[in-house]
Parts: sequence; structure tokens; C-alpha cells
Amino acid sequence: MPPPPSDPETSRWFAEEVQPHEPELRGYLRAKFSDQLDVDDLIQETYARLLQAREQTPLRSAKAYLFTTARNVAFDFFRRRKIIAIDSIAEIELLPVFEDRPGIAEAICHDQELQLLAEAIQALPERCRHVLTLRKLHGLSHREIALQLGIAENTVNAQIAIGVLRLRDYLRARGLTKGGQP
Repeated sequence: MPPPPSDPETSRWFAEEVQPHEPELRGYLRAKFSDQLDVDDLIQETYARLLQAREQTPLRSAKAYLFTTARNVAFDFFRRRKIIAIDSIAEIELLPVFEDRPGIAEAICHDQELQLLAEAIQALPERCRHVLTLRKLHGLSHREIALQLGIAENTVNAQIAIGVLRLRDYLRARGLTKGGQP
């Protein structure tokens, strides 16, 4: 389980070893991927993976791991996009479909999953919950969130990364995720 956001060692490490590289990381990601991908989303996912990796083992070079992870995150987005593109080519109208709505069991399961997600979001610290809500539900950029809440953009990034990890762990503890994949 990731350390809580108030963990002074993780906060210190993140502030000293990771955040100073964010401007350079943003520049790198914009130069390589900005036409195809949202840089804020790449950085958010990179931070989440970096914090998760740090839970497992100490990182010798946060900067090297940060850039390598960011590149891998971008490649993962491209892989997912390629899979979706292939699936969308299929001639869906030719498939035999008797009913296009979910069955009762599936609908109940979906409702239970949504209830668990709502509980997981409510379990987050207030600032973290507010930042995640503004980003994921209202679609605000990291900069817009920072301006609206009067906090640093780096704080927004850190809160999102920590929130995503806490949500994942909450759902995993309740059997909703498998082996690290939501």
C-alpha cells in the first residue's frame, strides 16, 4: 500500500528528487508526444507508476526512472490506442445480437462496482478528492486546477498520482482489480 500523502519521507523524496525534473520532463513529452497525447495525463500516470515502484524498491536515480517511465507510459497509450483502432474496424452490424443491453446480473455487478468506486473516492483526503474530481469528472487541466485551488501545479500532479494509487489499492483490497491492473 502506498504511503499516505502526509508521509514526510515520501513527500520529501518527491519534492527533492522528482518534482525538480518536471519542467524538463514536460518539455521532453511535448517534443515527442504532444500531438498525439495529453502531457498532463502522461505525467499523472508516470508519477503514479513512480510512486508504486518506489514502494517496491529504492530507486537509485529518480530522474532516469522518471524519464524511462514516462516514455513507457506513452508507449502503453499508443498500444492501447492501436488495439482500440483494430477493434473499431470490425463490422459490428454483422454480429448476431439478440439484445444490446446488459443482463440483470451484469447491471447489478456494474452498480456495485460504481458504489465501491464512490466509496473509494469518499475515502480520499479532501484535497486529493477535490483535485481528482476536478481532473477526472470536470476535465480541468492541471494548470486550471492549480489556479482554481490556489496551489502549485506540482501539488496537483502529486495529489492525482497519490489519489490514483489509493483508489487502486482500495478497489484491489475489495477484489475489484487484478494484479495491479484496474
